[in-house]
Amino acid sequence: MLLRRLKFLGVLAGLALIVFGGGYLFAPGLLLKANDYRQAVEAHLNKKQVLAGDTNWVYYEGGTGPTVVLLHGFGADKTIWLPLAAQLTQRFHVVIPDLPGWGESSRDPAASYDLDVQAQRLENFVQAIHLPGMVLVGHSMGGGIAGLYTLAHPDHVAGLVLMDSIGLKSDANAFTREVEAGRNPFVFNDRDGFHQALDLAFQHPPHVAGRFADVYVQRNEQNRAFIDKTFKELSDPSQALALQHRLGDFVTPVMGLWCRNDKIVDYSALESLRNGLTHAHSISATTINDCGHMPMLEKTREVGQILSNFAMSR
Repeated sequence: MLLRRLKFLGVLAGLALIVFGGGYLFAPGLLLKANDYRQAVEAHLNKKQVLAGDTNWVYYEGGTGPTVVLLHGFGADKTIWLPLAAQLTQRFHVVIPDLPGWGESSRDPAASYDLDVQAQRLENFVQAIHLPGMVLVGHSMGGGIAGLYTLAHPDHVAGLVLMDSIGLKSDANAFTREVEAGRNPFVFNDRDGFHQALDLAFQHPPHVAGRFADVYVQRNEQNRAFIDKTFKELSDPSQALALQHRLGDFVTPVMGLWCRNDKIVDYSALESLRNGLTHAHSISATTINDCGHMPMLEKTREVGQILSNFAMSR
């Protein structure tokens, strides 16, 4: 009997290996989606959608407690927050949208998706799903949007977290020099280009197997026109410093959260933020060592603790 059971388990393991191997070779995109679904379930998040303004918003929502809204950066989508969300939903009501134009949310090729317009769209979303006073967390491009939204609607935001955010003055680096030369470092056409993008975004890039890298290359190519158009919009000086000249207008509690080794938005931006917040009710600046532009992935547990402490104090 024991031998038969062991043989049966062996057959099941072999079938699972065949299915996974076939999926990896012929349908790696489905495996990536299955992994996103698994992480969302583990984080107790449900995927929802709502029509708000000119956008059909697709978003994750789950957990109970004070509301925390997470906004992703350029070239990313809501799934970038899934590992972190597993920590936050234990104590908070968490909402994670695909920003308009990105991920599964709808896109109008003729419309603008700069920081100002996206901040206006965010208000439509907030009103559509009736969010209470929230802690608003924005990463990179999402930080610029979160900051402009908070300036326009300070009564809706209990606390603002700017995580490696654009919109602030910072020292020049290799990334900014590429942008000034008219090149878009977020565009890639093959596996080598994809891994170069990972090297730019991470201090310690994750290993991404070849067929999965192919999926990201294909997505980048499919969205190339939108990526190029939006990148040009965000590269305009009015966008690059969208928050810098208005820092004195913030009254909401603000925390800046930066990775010391960020190669995209230089760490010096945190000092610009701290020095410019002259009227915010409270100011905090937190540095995380040994990570690049993606602290929610490289330092998930540490970021989760920092955000939890900030949100609970609001």
